[in-house]
Formats: sequence, C-alpha cells, structure tokens
Amino acid sequence: QVQLVESGGGLVQPGGSLRLSCAASGFNLKQDVIGWFRQAPGKEREGVSCIGSGGGTYYVESAKGRFTISRDNVKNTVYLQIHSLKPEDTAIYYCATSRSAGSSCTTGAGFGSWGQGTQVTVSS
Repeated sequence: QVQLVESGGGLVQPGGSLRLSCAASGFNLKQDVIGWFRQAPGKEREGVSCIGSGGGTYYVESAKGRFTISRDNVKNTVYLQIHSLKPEDTAIYYCATSRSAGSSCTTGAGFGSWGQGTQVTVSS
C-alpha cells in the first residue's frame, strides 16, 4: 500500500526554521518526482517545491531562497527545510508523488498519491 506521511510541522515564531519530512512506505520513491504543496486557510492549494528522481529541484518563485528540498533514498524520505519563516507561510503542508511526465509542481496536477499533511503555524 502506497503511503506518504508528513511530519515536522508545528508552531514556530517568525524568523524560525523547520524541517518537514515526507516518509514513503509501500513503494520506493527514488523513481518518482516528489512535490511539496501547501494550503493556507481560505486559499487554494499551491505548489512549493519538487525534486526529481535525478535530484533536480524546482521551486516556485515565492519559495526561492528560504526553502530547500532534498531527498534521502536510503531512508525513502524527502525533506523540506524552511528558513526565516513568515506568518504567511502558515498552512498545511502536503507531500505527493508523481510518475507522470505531465505533472505540475505549481498546481499539483498529475500527482497521484498524497500524504495527510502537517500543520505549520508561524506566529509570535
């Protein structure tokens, strides 16, 4: 059974850092594109970053500079490091997997399996 489990979210003060984890089970994610997405209250889901099977990375414009995506194929886990957190980063963060050539890191289209999400709240 394909499963993705996010962890690492929490309440953090502005300017703080978090590392989110996306652990895969039931499949080996090294062949997949893994994406991180987020959804803030009252807003649509948006892409944050993706990492390809070869390690290539993509960041949406708003994520460049503060977000770093990485993968550990031995641990079957993908990470999202976030620095200098801002209140507007408050959202539920989801990871998802895709083997589709037409998948979109911006919208999440083509990503078939999703985790349950982890809440990130940035507040003083």
